[in-house]
Amino acid sequence: MAIRLIVGLGNPGPEYEQTRHNAGFWLVDALAGRGLAREARFNALAGKTNIAGQETWLLQPQTFMNRSGQSVGALTRFYKIAADEVLVVHDELDMPPGAAKLKKGGSSGGHNGLKDITAALGTQDYWRLRLGIGHPRTLASQQVVADYVLHRPRKEEQPLIDAAIEKSVAVIPLLCEGKFDAAMTQLHTATK
Repeated sequence: MAIRLIVGLGNPGPEYEQTRHNAGFWLVDALAGRGLAREARFNALAGKTNIAGQETWLLQPQTFMNRSGQSVGALTRFYKIAADEVLVVHDELDMPPGAAKLKKGGSSGGHNGLKDITAALGTQDYWRLRLGIGHPRTLASQQVVADYVLHRPRKEEQPLIDAAIEKSVAVIPLLCEGKFDAAMTQLHTATK
């Protein structure tokens, strides 16, 4: 088993491009450059690339976040990709900016994109790469979560999120080779 599809979650459109909720898009952009094309049958930007000698699909659903499962379900059915060969990259409120964690399965934690993907795949047993964006309560802010995720990171947060994406991109080849334990060890080990 190895990762054959990497899905970056976000919202389409220039008004959302730089918002915290688009952290998943940012990672896929780092992998793809500008190598994604509109795929109407998947309602997504998609492209095939070679990572660690493995053919891997990259996907950015062009539905809004809460309908991401439409694109993921369509591509996985068409190319016969199993749920445990899918990596979903998404923003994570319950981790600080700069943190990145890899896990398989589990609940959606209130993330509407994950809820929809779970429904489309019929299982929670897919891989998740969670990119920390922080939570408004840690800033002693009264900002509503929905408002918080749809705003840009603060200027001191963006470099931390960028560093987490860079560290995450470095372990993607291990995931595409099926070396999940090695990828988790490398990603979860703090660098000095």
